[in-house]
Amino acid sequence: MDWFEIVVKVPADKCDTASAIANMTVPYGIYIEDYSDMESQAWEIAHIDLIDEDLLNKDRSSALIHIYVDKSDNLTEALAFLKARLEGEAIPFDVSYVTVTDVDWNENWKKYFHTTEIGSRLAVVPAWEKYDNPDNRCILKIDPGAAFGTGTHATTSLCLKLLEEYVRAGDSVLDIGCGSGILSIAGVLLGAENAVGVDIDETSVRVAKANAEMNGVALKTEYIHGDLAEKVSGKYDIVCANIVADVVMRLLSNVSDYMYNDSVLIASGIIDSRAEEVKRSILDNGFTVLQELRNDNWFAFAIKIKENLC
Repeated sequence: MDWFEIVVKVPADKCDTASAIANMTVPYGIYIEDYSDMESQAWEIAHIDLIDEDLLNKDRSSALIHIYVDKSDNLTEALAFLKARLEGEAIPFDVSYVTVTDVDWNENWKKYFHTTEIGSRLAVVPAWEKYDNPDNRCILKIDPGAAFGTGTHATTSLCLKLLEEYVRAGDSVLDIGCGSGILSIAGVLLGAENAVGVDIDETSVRVAKANAEMNGVALKTEYIHGDLAEKVSGKYDIVCANIVADVVMRLLSNVSDYMYNDSVLIASGIIDSRAEEVKRSILDNGFTVLQELRNDNWFAFAIKIKENLC
């Protein structure tokens, strides 16, 4: 089968944020070429200081992010998603792609996406897999398609754990950057009365609606195509933002407009190198951190408006 290899060139100092965005484009991984700190990395990893001359001649100012998209998927939509998110982060970039023939990536990655039990109440189950449910968990069926959100990525699992802890019966949920719809659907399955998801990518909105239908919560969910909360109205008990650090910080300036006095904001998609910066932004915007979780190199925060903290 054929697939597309998309190569995104970005400044090396923007690689962490750009790679987090790239990870949201496909569910089966990326790889990165970043030679900006080659000497110290060679010493830390292999304890050598002799490096091949071809490597030494690599461009140190830029990083290359390689993304693979099955040819049966919509390349135009994937490219549009990437460009919109990168432009939203003000990251300079060049994008190119080629066709590569080898295996059916769209089916191959499914071999590695299996049922994930999260917290004490939730199980995220691929649409094509059976689950016996011995512990009587809430089952969230998911088929991410070309949208981000399977529950296996650290950022999503962190959000799900915090959702399980903070969502209450009858709550309303707003999911900003909803991807596959996994967080908004989980919120309803965990007891929320209704949920609204919004995403800048039309494919994600379409996938989220299909997943809500598959989980029997279509009447309690709504999905909107838009940038952050620009098309959203009203206030919500729980707000989720599993995006990237810079977008989370931009959101902090006005997200309280969509929150009640005792609402909780769950923010994730934050790489470890940006965690302290995000925490400072949380405090600077009048919030306080209720809880902090970490998984691998990713952080998630549950936060609340400071003056309303009991």
